[in-house]
Amino acid sequence: MAYKKKYAATALAGLVLVSFAGWWFMNRQADKISGPAGATAAAGAASAAASGPTSGPVRPAAVEVARVATMTLIDETQATGSLRSRQGVVLRPEVGGRVRQILFEDGQRVRKGQLLVQLDDQLQQAQLAQARAELSIAQANHKRNQELVAQNFVSQRSVDETSAALEVAQAKLALADATLQRFKLLAPFDGVTGLRLVNVGDYLKDGTDIVNIEDMDALLVDFRLPERFQSRVRAGQQAQLNADALPGRPFTAVVQAVDPLIDANGRSVGVRGCIDNRTRQWRPGMFVRVNAVFGQRDNALVVPEEAIVPQAGRTFVVKVVAGEKPGELVSQRQAVRTGLRLPGKVEILEGLSADDTVVTAGHQRLQRDGSPVRVVDMGRSAAPAAGPASVAASSPAPLPSPVAQRPIADGPRKGGASAPARTAVPAGPNPCLRG
Repeated sequence: MAYKKKYAATALAGLVLVSFAGWWFMNRQADKISGPAGATAAAGAASAAASGPTSGPVRPAAVEVARVATMTLIDETQATGSLRSRQGVVLRPEVGGRVRQILFEDGQRVRKGQLLVQLDDQLQQAQLAQARAELSIAQANHKRNQELVAQNFVSQRSVDETSAALEVAQAKLALADATLQRFKLLAPFDGVTGLRLVNVGDYLKDGTDIVNIEDMDALLVDFRLPERFQSRVRAGQQAQLNADALPGRPFTAVVQAVDPLIDANGRSVGVRGCIDNRTRQWRPGMFVRVNAVFGQRDNALVVPEEAIVPQAGRTFVVKVVAGEKPGELVSQRQAVRTGLRLPGKVEILEGLSADDTVVTAGHQRLQRDGSPVRVVDMGRSAAPAAGPASVAASSPAPLPSPVAQRPIADGPRKGGASAPARTAVPAGPNPCLRG
């Protein structure tokens, strides 16, 4: 037991001796490397710490900037919809009969009241002739009795009986004529016929489909918007339509009505618009993409989205303004209120004015207001700006207006290349404005 204690004490003493030798050796090597220069540097650092912060010029922070631009903004939202005819019916007979004549061609434009299909009506013609003959006899009998009652040759009862017989004969004639008219199928409105489904000689039962008629001068577009837009959409607003079937040919629809009922399933409101389709470029049943326009703001202020700095629930930008010294640029933090957001752009409602300059890159170098900045033009080599007038930033190009112009159609261009050419809209009142 004594031997184990002696061995442990010897090992501990040796470990302490080795640690001390290593510490002494490291300090000696450090003194050899530093020498007089190290001592001088240490003394200089101590002197600088004692004298306080340096009084030399502060190097300006390099930043990228952009100028606040004005442009026309369109307040809109997107939806999908489908087109339907303003008026469209499938022509069907009210009574059964055999087709005697078909007086239209497939895809023909027809007028209201035009005879399209004539069913065999020989029996009804005979019934009409019989009713006319009976009416003629009833009229003669009634006239004769009126003359005789004036001479007291017949009683008043005979006159009343012939008067009632005359009325019955007139009713039979009207019934025969109405039955005859049911064998004539007329166009209910101006429109274009589709593809007929019957031929001459076919026997049709009542309600058999014959042909569809579509009023294509004006088309209705039905689409739905989220319920949050129900207070912003109203009759008279415009909507831009685009279809995959007609790429690059937008059209403008005018909102005609808004459904007062909110769909409980999708929490959406139905909207119906109308487009002038006298050029016949659009067809019922087409799928369309709709940009519903709620308003337009001219001269709206926009900045690049990189200039926006959110902090503590508020939104800031960093302006570049003139400093106290000539040619000096300094930073200034400014709280703003944003509006619409576009791809790469943000609308500024409050806090900035036109031609203000804001920082788009380098915000982390500006820790406080009044920090000197150096504007860097990324298109050329970095160079300091001479003053606020030299802060160059390209203004954003105006957004294309979603209010569509008249449709265009492909036409020949000089030199043989094809180029879009405007399609003339037929003269006359807009069919969307008719009742």
